Amino acid sequence: MDISYIIPIVGLIISLVVGFFMGKSIAGKSVESLIENARKEAELVKSEAANEGERLKNEKVLQAKEHAMKLQSETDKKVNQKRKSIDDLERQIKKRKNEVAQKENAFKSQVAEVDQSRKKLKEEKSKLDQQRNDLKAKEDALAEKTNKLKNEQKKFEDKLQTELEKVAGLSREDAKQQLVESMKEQARTKAMTHIKQTMDDAKLSANREAKKIVLQSIQRLAAEHAIENCVSVFNLDNDDIKGQIIGREGRNIRALEAATGVEVIVDDTPGAIIISCYDPVRREIARLSLQRLVADGRIHPARIEEIVNKTRKQLNQHIVEIGERTVIDLKIHGLHKDLVRMVGRMRYRSSYGQNLLQHSREVANLSAIMAAEMKLSKKQIQQAKRAGLLHDIGKVTDEESELSHALIGMKLAERWNEKPDVCNAIGAHHDEIEMTHIISPIVQAADSISGARPGARREIFEAYMQRIRELEALALEYDGVEKAYAMQAGRELRVIVQSEKVSDEKVDELAFEISQKIEADMQYPGQIKVNVIREKRAVSYAK
Repeated sequence: MDISYIIPIVGLIISLVVGFFMGKSIAGKSVESLIENARKEAELVKSEAANEGERLKNEKVLQAKEHAMKLQSETDKKVNQKRKSIDDLERQIKKRKNEVAQKENAFKSQVAEVDQSRKKLKEEKSKLDQQRNDLKAKEDALAEKTNKLKNEQKKFEDKLQTELEKVAGLSREDAKQQLVESMKEQARTKAMTHIKQTMDDAKLSANREAKKIVLQSIQRLAAEHAIENCVSVFNLDNDDIKGQIIGREGRNIRALEAATGVEVIVDDTPGAIIISCYDPVRREIARLSLQRLVADGRIHPARIEEIVNKTRKQLNQHIVEIGERTVIDLKIHGLHKDLVRMVGRMRYRSSYGQNLLQHSREVANLSAIMAAEMKLSKKQIQQAKRAGLLHDIGKVTDEESELSHALIGMKLAERWNEKPDVCNAIGAHHDEIEMTHIISPIVQAADSISGARPGARREIFEAYMQRIRELEALALEYDGVEKAYAMQAGRELRVIVQSEKVSDEKVDELAFEISQKIEADMQYPGQIKVNVIREKRAVSYAK
């Protein structure tokens, strides 16, 4: 019971009693009344304190009961949960026991089946062993009988052979040898007859088929032919422009000839200027440069050099475009860009008077047609066309080499990752290496067909161009020579030297040395004029 309320009440009562006695000593007569009042008040307070204590007691008891009930409820709940968990575990354990029992029963059944199977196998093995022993005994008996029969047969054969040798007068080995020799001779005769007949049929058939393929290929490809020359004609709208092209004291025409390496002939021919050079590329550069200069109207040495350089770059790009257009027309894919550029350069080269690009296209088409007539695969037909187009690329390379154009072309094709059969066809089309692929003789035959047509080539023109190239190459061997151009159909060699390396005194000596070298190393008709030009240029910039 809580006594925190009773203590103040007791203290109050004590205070009242003390006050009572004090008031008694002070007041006298009123003490009894005061005491009576104090007693009543004390009883009242005591009664209230008792009631309050009882009330508090009852509240505390009620709170204790409620707390006890709450604890009992929580305990029951936890006990129920534990009991439920235990029940679940018991059910799982029971289930596991049932499963284990089922598996144990199944395993016992399997063990029983295995034991039964093992027993059956043991019985069958015993039967097989018995049968094997019986068979072995029978085989031994049969082998014994066979040996007896063989011995009897051998005795009979020996007896028969002895009788035959007595009758024929020949031993067994002699008779065998005579029979073998007779059969060998007969077989040799029949084989030779068959081989001769087969070879005759093959030759007749091969010649007939080869002629058929060649004729069909030529008939299906009738290409026009235009013989290249050394002259281009530049047409003019007005003859008055000739004076501007020549320039003061001929400086413009000299600058154009020095920049392009051609000979520009301005004569009385109305409306035309002649551009002469054996090299078609130089002639084309000069023609296009003249066309631009005339259209622009500003013609002087500096402008001429600028236009010539631009034209040369554009012509190189045009050469690449020609190569790309050619491979597209022939449906050749995957060709390296350097090989495409070389194909374009063929447009401005000739072979014995025959345009090299036209010749290569013709060989490519002929090779494809002949491969198709021979029933080769599509891949081999495409490779034959590819090799036919590239077979003369060795003629348009910038590299200096002692090898023939076929071997140079083969090395270029190998460098740019062409297939081995294409490389072999390029290198073997003049029989300089062994042919190892089927398309190699096809390309060689197509090349011969293209070059052997009436009017296709001119031997004299090719010899002339070779002499002009050798003439220019001879001058370029000397130190200080920058450019060398053959003019007037090879009757003049114009040599341009570097002023920093060749002095004025050295010019005369150089011209004499070149002329003597030409006399010693070359064969040519008439005489060749060696014209050595040294030009001093001073350049400065105003800033």
